[in-house]
Amino acid sequence: MLSDEDYFASLPTFFAGAAGFFTDPAGDVLLVKPNYRDTWGFPGGVLEAGETPDEGAAREVLEEIGLRVEVGRLLVVDWVLPYGTAPRSMVHFLFDCGTVEAPPGGFALQVEELDEARFVRPDEAAGLLAPRVAPRVDAALRARSTGGTEYLTDSR
Repeated sequence: MLSDEDYFASLPTFFAGAAGFFTDPAGDVLLVKPNYRDTWGFPGGVLEAGETPDEGAAREVLEEIGLRVEVGRLLVVDWVLPYGTAPRSMVHFLFDCGTVEAPPGGFALQVEELDEARFVRPDEAAGLLAPRVAPRVDAALRARSTGGTEYLTDSR
């Protein structure tokens, strides 16, 4: 019989990330441009050990764009299977962080990771986001309008 320690050590592992979904009063979506990849993303990142997804989203939003927010309801869960150089599955949580305007002087960017943050029309977002991420915009907007949560597998 396996000990609890051995049993839990034998279970598969995966990565988990969380982000905030913001729009401005015109309905444009806030995206950030990391300096370590070609595509844009939502303000967010990988969860730390012992952190809940909503806590991680709030922490990452504060770190990346300088906004202290109360994270709202869960809009999208996306289970991403291993691909390319990603050795394990990853689950992404996208939380509603409401409607905001860019602060005077712009967002306080985490310059070690980000080059830019800006609002873009939802139809423009697909051209900036990685193809695996872009469908989350429409899913988040649907979830906002229906009051539900969208579940995706590989962004489908």
